[in-house]
Amino acid sequence: MKTYGYSALRKGRVSLLNHIYHISFFTQQRRPFFHDLFIARYLINAMQRQSKYYQTICFVVMPDHVHWLFQLTTTEVTISEIIRRTKTSTSKYFKKNYSGRLWQEGFYDRALRKEDDIVKIARYIIANPVRAKLVSKVGMNSHWDAIFF
Repeated sequence: MKTYGYSALRKGRVSLLNHIYHISFFTQQRRPFFHDLFIARYLINAMQRQSKYYQTICFVVMPDHVHWLFQLTTTEVTISEIIRRTKTSTSKYFKKNYSGRLWQEGFYDRALRKEDDIVKIARYIIANPVRAKLVSKVGMNSHWDAIFF
């Protein structure tokens, strides 16, 4: 039996110590909520509050989604739990000022392999705003960070 939707995203998902994951998650109906500086900064703070569980390699907050590359540094939580906590925290903040839902259900994850070029993937992630024509240079976007640059 084939699974579709959110169930298909969870199929085969594992959280392994010291593995690096590329995570993407999206706003409800891909609405550009993160054009709002306060919501975008609250999201970044929510991501950073859990940093004892992982090391962020890079992230970028786009108007309607997030790309996050991190290495899991503990077995105390799963990647699903990290994303759930991040979404829950930002949703509570969002509901104080807006109506409706902030996030789509689920997230996409990809565990990187040893042969994957982490720097190349990080550059791809942080260049997202340039490819989307939101800015002309990577450094012009205020909602990103990376340990390499």
